[in-house]
Amino acid sequence: MATITIDGITLEVEEKENVLEAALENGIYIPHLCHHPDLPDNGSCRMCIVEVEGMDEVTPSCTLKPRDGMVIHTTTERVNKLRTLALELLLAGHPEDCSTCPKYGNCELQTLIQYIGANNARMRTRTKGIKANEDNPLLIHDMNRCVLCGRCVRACNKLRGVGVLDFRKKDLETYVGTLHDQLLADVDCRFCTACAEVCPTGSIRDKMQLINTDLKREEALVPCKGECPAHTDIPRYIRYVKEGDCDAAAAVIREKVPFPHALGMICTQACAKQCKRKEVSEAMSIREIKRYAAEHDTGKYWKGKGKQLADTGKKVCVVGGGPAGLTAAYYLRKQGHDVTVKEALPTVGGMMAYGIPAYRLPRDIIAKEAAVITDQGVKVETNAKVTDILALKTQYDVVLMAIGNHVGVRLPMEGNDKEGVLLNIDFLRKASLGEETGMGKSIIVLGGGNVAFDCARTAKRLGAKEIHLACLEARDKMTADEEEIVQAMEEGIQVHPAQTFERITGDGKVTGVDFMNVKDFYFDENRKAIIEKEEGSEHHIDADTVIFATGQWAELSPQQGLELGKGNSIKVADNSLASSVEGIFAAGDVVYGTKSVIQAIASGRDAACEIDRFLGGDGDITEQLAPVEIPDPCIGKEEGFAHLKAADQKILSAAERENNFDLFDFGICESDICGESSRCLQCDLRLQIHEPRLWTQYSDQKEA
Repeated sequence: MATITIDGITLEVEEKENVLEAALENGIYIPHLCHHPDLPDNGSCRMCIVEVEGMDEVTPSCTLKPRDGMVIHTTTERVNKLRTLALELLLAGHPEDCSTCPKYGNCELQTLIQYIGANNARMRTRTKGIKANEDNPLLIHDMNRCVLCGRCVRACNKLRGVGVLDFRKKDLETYVGTLHDQLLADVDCRFCTACAEVCPTGSIRDKMQLINTDLKREEALVPCKGECPAHTDIPRYIRYVKEGDCDAAAAVIREKVPFPHALGMICTQACAKQCKRKEVSEAMSIREIKRYAAEHDTGKYWKGKGKQLADTGKKVCVVGGGPAGLTAAYYLRKQGHDVTVKEALPTVGGMMAYGIPAYRLPRDIIAKEAAVITDQGVKVETNAKVTDILALKTQYDVVLMAIGNHVGVRLPMEGNDKEGVLLNIDFLRKASLGEETGMGKSIIVLGGGNVAFDCARTAKRLGAKEIHLACLEARDKMTADEEEIVQAMEEGIQVHPAQTFERITGDGKVTGVDFMNVKDFYFDENRKAIIEKEEGSEHHIDADTVIFATGQWAELSPQQGLELGKGNSIKVADNSLASSVEGIFAAGDVVYGTKSVIQAIASGRDAACEIDRFLGGDGDITEQLAPVEIPDPCIGKEEGFAHLKAADQKILSAAERENNFDLFDFGICESDICGESSRCLQCDLRLQIHEPRLWTQYSDQKEA
């Protein structure tokens, strides 16, 4: 330790740190620009110069090591004069109009100008004339705003170990760029965006500026985690898979969701749709990486090691054993409550078991993950349909309605009651139970979502000879996952986008459907569907079966005592999931309509939090299962990194899969999983970089 004095304040500081860091840590502001707490210092900007008693020359405090007895002055007349001169020289080559800068109001250089009181009026200004480069994915390079602080170069070379940025010269102007001004992808940039994070002026900046969005900083910088309804720490578990530690990866997933394997099979991947990697080449195969982790998990970090609070004596009944209900039950039990799940069907799983076909999600996976929930102490009653909801309140302290949407919607069109008209949910449930579905040999499925394709592909496996699927949406607007559409077409299912359903034909029995082509289809400001038909486009498709796959409702009525909303949904209070009856809550599809399994899981988590608070708990269901490690910020250079393509999944051919309900998609094989997980940009590493410390954060530091 060394004892030093800065502006009359005596400090005990570590001899290994520099004077600037010592001052800032002790609340003494010294102006700085090229300095950053995560980067090696070079003293180039001359903003942090100080005078030291006994030394003739001023010296940058960022390169000055403290010595015992050192007396330092930060605001002498000479220091202020030289500091102002250095800043004005920088400003001579900087655009004068800050209001046109994307970082206006959030710029370190701007706050430094305000602190020092400098301006460029005394210097002859010059225009660098370097064209802004917007050809790279994710980043914009605008060297006209660069003050050559070198932070980006040090971040790229020293912090990340990638080394694609350096100082270059062109027409006597020094700037930061790549070798021969190549695109970042062609010099093996890792697109970690650390350069944009440390840049004080916006010379290197994100194409999507935080100031132009409503997203929180972490959501914008790590969009996969932000877009996941359960906010699973995706970069973290991908990193563990890359390192070969699937146990730790699975534990990370289980910190947020109790169904990692099921999600690894059928998750709709909202995360991957926002993955920054897709701007560089192809999005990460996040679902497949999750699946691989779950399949190779031994339970090392979570089995018998998670949270389990002491029993509270409070009783909760969860009506519905789907993903929302089971998730809520799991976390409520962990909070110490006595939880019973009542499920109307023979097994739990909800739409995972009775809506999603077995070829997409094998039933043994659902059973295995449901067993984790019962092993936690949750009691499950199957074949236990609840008809009197209010009566449950006399037996339990809280009731959670998580019944899902298990009633198919019959569109109000001519012929909708003919023999041969089926409803999506009924059809899929009967197929799952091995019961007679009532379908014929020639099928028309009306609808363009994943459920519609599940119906069409299930009909194919049940022996239908000809299958058509028609929807209002244009091909590029269809709501089903692209892989569902492509695989269905490979199996011989004929897809007809942009079609209106005019009428179902037949005399008592279905003989087909009349259609017209859709010229335009959209929703107005009141969410009313506007359909513009193409004149003279009437046409007919023969069929003996029509399956409505145009939505689902909950099996509820107002007589059951709860206030209902659109589509028989249960109305809940904002942000609380509390129904109109005190002590009765609702979660999942029955609240917001048919969505995804991961959305239902997230809703179940929310319900657990709210119910726990209602019962006197703190509502904190978080738990730490995976080991806590700080990832290495030095990711290094990887040849051809930007051009790496997503790994292929092992999928059986259409001929091998179309006549059975066996699993046909085997995910990414072991030899490819490391390469796939290595493609991750590791966006979360950017959150480790410290934000700058501005003079406005220090009290009474502004000099007159």
